[in-house]
Parts: sequence; structure tokens; C-alpha cells
Amino acid sequence: MDVGSGSIKIFSCNGNPVLAERIAADLGLSLSKCEISKFSDGEISVRINETVRGCDIFIVQPTSNPVNDNLMELLITIDAVKRASAGRINAVIPYYGYARQDRKAKARDPISAKLVADLITSAGADRIITMDLHCAQIQGFFNIPVDHLVGMPLLSKYYSDKFGYGNDELVAVSPDLGSVTRTRSFAESLDIPIAIVDKRRPKPNVSEIMNIIGDFKNKKVILYDDMIDTAGTITNAANAILERGAKEVYACCTHGVLSGAAIERIEKSSIKELLVLDTVPLTPDKMIPKIKQKSVAKVFADAIYRIHEGLPVSKIFEY
Repeated sequence: MDVGSGSIKIFSCNGNPVLAERIAADLGLSLSKCEISKFSDGEISVRINETVRGCDIFIVQPTSNPVNDNLMELLITIDAVKRASAGRINAVIPYYGYARQDRKAKARDPISAKLVADLITSAGADRIITMDLHCAQIQGFFNIPVDHLVGMPLLSKYYSDKFGYGNDELVAVSPDLGSVTRTRSFAESLDIPIAIVDKRRPKPNVSEIMNIIGDFKNKKVILYDDMIDTAGTITNAANAILERGAKEVYACCTHGVLSGAAIERIEKSSIKELLVLDTVPLTPDKMIPKIKQKSVAKVFADAIYRIHEGLPVSKIFEY
């Protein structure tokens, strides 16, 4: 892709600089110069080290762990380029934190996903580019354009290359009822059947398997979800599926958050291989043999190119 290097600038905060570099490289650009550090009391300091006046600015920053630091880095960087007279400010948020708090589940709950949307807009962002929001309706929390990209084609292509399209030994499994729609799309992209795990969650980050709907006996199963956090749901589902007659269990997701005891659970589980995308960076302790990673850089680079050139982003979904 050939973009005018003077009219577009890609900045990276500290959330996922490796992904930001890959995106810039796909666009034939280098990352623009900025320094993001902390004062001794923990306050975040941002310094933009080149002119941005009138430029199309893209700030790459997932709001993953450390969530609050990464969010503040994004907000302050947006404010910095806004005050430096940037032409248009695009927040590239591969992983949108606080997305699970999208409604009042019980009395006096906050709706944190809406609050974060308001903060990003108030800071001065003109557009959001993100991938696989936990709940698609979060797009409506913003009063600015949101380009909602999908990681599923990258995951399905991996398995199509690995096992072949329409392999009758494969079954796609949704680990809970909330993921049925996205798992159905994943199954259709591979031309394989679908099964569903019905679970009960007695308290946050704790799940209990209830029933499994569908036929997967003597089949290779692919568990598909948008994100894996503590890995309780996915490993419980994998173990239950193997106990009920599956031949092998694979798992994949867009956002490998992998917090708490996730790595230990995955290592001990029946999952043969876990495929994640690089929307969230994997720290060295998470790079175990069971975990494979594919990059979303080209998808985001395509979106950035199209937005900058005024072309329809919807063409990306044909991929």
C-alpha cells in the first residue's frame, strides 16, 4: 500500500508497539515519534516529537492489561495531538477494554463500556477502529464513526489450511450461548457443523458446564470465542467435550487476554492447541508450546489505508 507519508502518521502507545510497527510496515511507513513515560508519582507523560498539524493521525493502543494505564495513555495522546492541530484523529483500539460491562446486569451496576466511549470521544477522537467487540451494540455507545473489524476470517483460514475446507471430521463448538452467532459464522466459513455448550456462571470468572447440544463424537472439535480471559469457560468446555467422545479439541479466539490462572489451566486442559490473534500482546510467560498466534496487522493496515483514502472499509469484509 502506498500512502503519502507526510499526510498520515501512525503513533503507538505502550499497549502493543509490536502490532503498531507491523501495521506501519504494511503501510510502507515508520512509526511517528513520541515518548510516553510516567512521572515519579505515576502520572502519565506524553510528548509528541514531530509536527502533526493538519495530518491524518492513527493512534494504535489496545486497552488491555494494564487496562487503566493503557486507557489513560490513549486519552492523553489523543489530547496531545488534538492540541497540536491534528487534522483527524483516529483511535485504533484492537482490543476494547471494559466491553463486558455493557449493560446493567443488576441494580446499581455501572455501564463502563459507555463511560469509556464517552471518555475517548471527549478526549477528541474523530473515529474508532476496533476488532470483535465483546458486544456489537457497543458501536452505538459512540457518537462518532466506528469501524468494527472481524478476526474470524484469519482464524478460519488457519484451520482451512490446516485441515481443509469442508472437512467432515471437524465440528465448531460455541463455549456458551452468547457466542452462538459468531460460532455459526465461523462454522459456515469452514463448511462444518456446529455444537453448543450450555453453561451456568454462579459468579464472575467461574463457569459450570450444564449440557452440550450437538454431535461431535469421534470428531475434531474447534472451540471458538471472541476472547479468552481466565480460560475457565474454554478449558471446562474442552474437558467436557473430550470426556463425551470427541477425538481432539482445538480452541481459538480473537483476543487472548489470558489473565490470572489462564496459562496454567490451558497447559493442564484437554486443548491440543490454542490459536489467538495479536490484538493483545503475549508476554514471554504466555508463549507456551500450546499457544499459536496470527497477526491482525494487515487487516488494520487495510482499514487505515481505506479510511485515509476515503474508500469503503466494507470491502475488507469480503476477505
